[in-house]
Amino acid sequence: MTVDEIRTHLFELSDEKYAKFQGGLIPDIGQDDFIGVRTPALKAFAKEIVKQGGEGEFLSALPHRYFDENQLHAFIISLDKDFESCLNKVERFLPFIDNWATCDQLSPAVFRKNRDRLKENIHSWINDEKVYTVRFGIGCAQRYFLDDGFEEFMPVIAKIRSGEYYINMMRAWYFATALAKQYDAAVKYLEHKSLDEFTHKKTIRKAIESFRVSEEHKKYLKTL
Repeated sequence: MTVDEIRTHLFELSDEKYAKFQGGLIPDIGQDDFIGVRTPALKAFAKEIVKQGGEGEFLSALPHRYFDENQLHAFIISLDKDFESCLNKVERFLPFIDNWATCDQLSPAVFRKNRDRLKENIHSWINDEKVYTVRFGIGCAQRYFLDDGFEEFMPVIAKIRSGEYYINMMRAWYFATALAKQYDAAVKYLEHKSLDEFTHKKTIRKAIESFRVSEEHKKYLKTL
């Protein structure tokens, strides 16, 4: 499918009220950059495009004009079942991601099946200069390396020092999830004040709000 054909269909799926709602959630993007396509419709469209084999021109047309096009791009990449192909598409797309929603929606299923091959890339992303590339790297460490293999990434993410809100919020999300999955290891970073104050406080708040953290642990976290 051509870029124009895809964009035309996105506007056919648009919801003006939803576009305004999205603009309130993602203030860093201008209101005129939202078409207003709901996520289920975008995912269904992504599957249709891939099924037809019509994604090539669209994936090459970076940067995109609209938020919804970036979302669609993330969903298309996430469907790629070939690790190397998917990784190459991710690497090409990351520099163009300009918001937290697209960053967090980019979640290729094939990555989970190739965790060991992904480690080097995660380290590279975490050390990148671009905000959403770093956020994506932390998100990958959270998704794929908190059940096991967390020892490699937890100290690296703890050492990050950034003035970027969307990086530090992801770090807090990472450690709050770690408190649910690897409590004994993660709580030491709070006890030893290893995180910056903002991330420390946000981590505790998120953990206290989580149903996956025990009441006993929440009570102790409040003392920190």
